[in-house]
Amino acid sequence: MVRLDDAGNWTGLWKAPHRCLHRDGNRSLPAQIFESADLPLIPRRPAAESVQDVFDIYTIIFLALAVFIFLRLRSVLGQRTGRERPPYDPYSARDVRGTTNDNVVRLPGRTAPDAVQKPVEAPEPAERWKGIAEPGSAIATGLEAIAAEDKGFDAKHFITGSRAAYEMIVLAFAEGDRRQLKNLLSREVYEGFDAAIRERETKGESIETRFVSIDKSEIVAAEMRGRMAHITVRFLSQLISVTRDRSGTVIEGNAEKVTDVTDVWTFARDVTSRDPNWKLVATEAGQ
Repeated sequence: MVRLDDAGNWTGLWKAPHRCLHRDGNRSLPAQIFESADLPLIPRRPAAESVQDVFDIYTIIFLALAVFIFLRLRSVLGQRTGRERPPYDPYSARDVRGTTNDNVVRLPGRTAPDAVQKPVEAPEPAERWKGIAEPGSAIATGLEAIAAEDKGFDAKHFITGSRAAYEMIVLAFAEGDRRQLKNLLSREVYEGFDAAIRERETKGESIETRFVSIDKSEIVAAEMRGRMAHITVRFLSQLISVTRDRSGTVIEGNAEKVTDVTDVWTFARDVTSRDPNWKLVATEAGQ
């Protein structure tokens, strides 16, 4: 028996009749009707009500997700307060006056317009050329004159550079490296070196030179000649030098002997030129 309860659901038991027809040869047997065992009836809801329940569940899920996403965006982006900066416009003119930037790295030699310039105290003459020239000497006077015309002049730096140039020139001459010599010599001195190299090449001779040491380099004269600064340096060095003929026979020097050499060279530079390099303008053998 089936009936509806107060909630509108189907309840009760269903007794389902079944018929079985047995055939015996060509004669039909009477059908035996029997009732099956009592089967419980599964309650079923109307289809429209089931779809409505599913729709309600998904609606609740989507609403929960929407609320969650909204709260997350709000916590990350924040709220507008009316005091936000406008978007950056790269084409608009900007007034940077009155702003400061502590992260700016200034180029060497440049200072801010409002920076206070502190005067650089010049060292006393007795200390300025200490170890290079005696105070009041002709060398010190000449160095003072050069420093007055060339604010970046440094005597100690000059001596270091002259030692390097001395070694480079001696080796370049021995190897016949005209390109190197042309960068380090004045036009007159280069012509003399080039003539000696040509004569050596004509004879088929070669020079082998090796520095052992440069024991001393000192300024022995300094002066201004117009806009040209002239400084003379005496070099005391030890080197091994030998000259060979076309067949390789030694004709001058000794490949096993160290020789003491004294050279007095004069370097010059135009103090009004942007070229900071000094060039060799005169050479002589020293005592």
